[in-house]
Amino acid sequence: MLNALNIQFDLIVSSSLKRSLQTATMIGTETGYEAPIQQSDALAPSATVKDFQKLLRELSNRENVLMVGHNPNISVFLGSLLVPASSPEAKIRLRKGSIARVVLTRGPATLQALLDPRTVRALYATSTKSSRRKISRK
Repeated sequence: MLNALNIQFDLIVSSSLKRSLQTATMIGTETGYEAPIQQSDALAPSATVKDFQKLLRELSNRENVLMVGHNPNISVFLGSLLVPASSPEAKIRLRKGSIARVVLTRGPATLQALLDPRTVRALYATSTKSSRRKISRK
């Protein structure tokens, strides 16, 4: 899906836990990412929003960063980007394998896309089926 959208990454950052590293490596391989995957405790299950915000500041000079983490943290981190700190927490559901694209340029963050793996599979299945009716030729 990322290749179909022509998305390339300047950097891939992952939690150091095995499953996240496997996912980050697989995505890196499939998208042609050749640099080492950076590991960060700011994406670990025990990380806080402050840890995540510090990581974002450290990566502010990067344009396209893929972050691979764990629920419920990654959902909370995403929500913290989309609403002011004084507001109630944004409720965002990220299933395993979901991809959220967020733009963090000037002003508040903007959620540009949220792809659920079930939706991606359904779209793929629909696009690979022929739209032509089957006609028997005897």
